[in-house]
Amino acid sequence: MAYWLMKSEPAEMSIDDALAMSVVPWFGVRNYQARNFMRDVMRVGDGVLFYHSSCAEPGIAGIAEVASTPYPDHTQFDPKSHYFDPKATQETPRWMMVDVKAIRKTPLLSLTEMRTHPELETMQVLQKGSRLSITPVTTQEWKAVIALLGT
Repeated sequence: MAYWLMKSEPAEMSIDDALAMSVVPWFGVRNYQARNFMRDVMRVGDGVLFYHSSCAEPGIAGIAEVASTPYPDHTQFDPKSHYFDPKATQETPRWMMVDVKAIRKTPLLSLTEMRTHPELETMQVLQKGSRLSITPVTTQEWKAVIALLGT
């Protein structure tokens, strides 16, 4: 089992929105490294730290899990979509997505608070210049976050 931190802007998809749905299609990822994590490494059942980004107080807002194998992101084919990619074709899609199932909302573990815990200092989300929307989380980091969340 692997663990991931997946960022979502709460105005687009919050943890509350995700909990209201059976599964959330994680579309719109347009970074090759993040795409490769979904396409090549993620497995059904992997743990997910659901992270609110680009908001007043970014941080971990919930726990989720990967709920599907990767499949082509349909938004790459839609010329009306913000995520349209004219180089993508049905035969050779460039962008993939997975479904994510929200498990529970947690007290917010803010980015600021995360920085105060030495056991989290290796988390990729805390590294200078880290902007990836999906990053791996080590087992030790996962356990530390779960302990901090009290869940």
